[in-house]
Amino acid sequence: MKLLENKIALVTGASRGIGKRTAQLFAEHGATVIFTDLQENDASRELLAELQKLNPKSTFIASNAADYDQTMAVAEQVQKDFGRLDALVNNAGITRDNLLLRMSVKDWDMVLEVNLRSVFNYCKAFTPMMLKQRSGSIINTASVVGVNGNAGQCNYSASKAGIIGFTKSLAKEIGSRGIRCNAIAPGLIESAMTQAMPKEAHDKWLAEIPMRRGGTDLDIARTSLFLASDLSEYITGQVICVDGGVSL
Repeated sequence: MKLLENKIALVTGASRGIGKRTAQLFAEHGATVIFTDLQENDASRELLAELQKLNPKSTFIASNAADYDQTMAVAEQVQKDFGRLDALVNNAGITRDNLLLRMSVKDWDMVLEVNLRSVFNYCKAFTPMMLKQRSGSIINTASVVGVNGNAGQCNYSASKAGIIGFTKSLAKEIGSRGIRCNAIAPGLIESAMTQAMPKEAHDKWLAEIPMRRGGTDLDIARTSLFLASDLSEYITGQVICVDGGVSL
């Protein structure tokens, strides 16, 4: 069963990691996928070729999600080429971790601008399109550190907590027009970085997770798939923690 048959979906920051796996899974479930990242490179070209094998209409747009004018240009192109958008996944994000006493103003501003401003930009650009359709699903990538906080991540935690508040507020604004807005809060996700950790440190990390394993890109992508599909048509304003129980 293909959950996104005939749907148009856009995923920001999708050339790697969670965004890439989400774009792949959406395409596997029948969606025409538009994905963005800062620039065209080998990673974006490789993903585009993969997506176009599943749906030739899938496309890539080089764009800075934190730049309002560039985001509006993306919306104009999507309107011109497709005429609608059924699912928007705001995935673009960065980290610049440090203790507050050592954190620079530049690193604070950069994380807030990319992580939070990009969500504002894309929702501002695409909500009018969804309002005219009277349908659509917006999925914002938050984090469990936006729920619980984390030492050394004041900037990142603030940006993700901001996304959670933004999501709940927007859901109340647009729900009457048939548009859903939800957030996913990933926990600790296995990556090349975590695999490179000393075994003792990695084991300690896993021991703090009730399910005793790290999350994967696919765990997050599957949650996005559910929220983008009609299976979640009565769910809005929610924050789904996909974290193996860390936020309990």
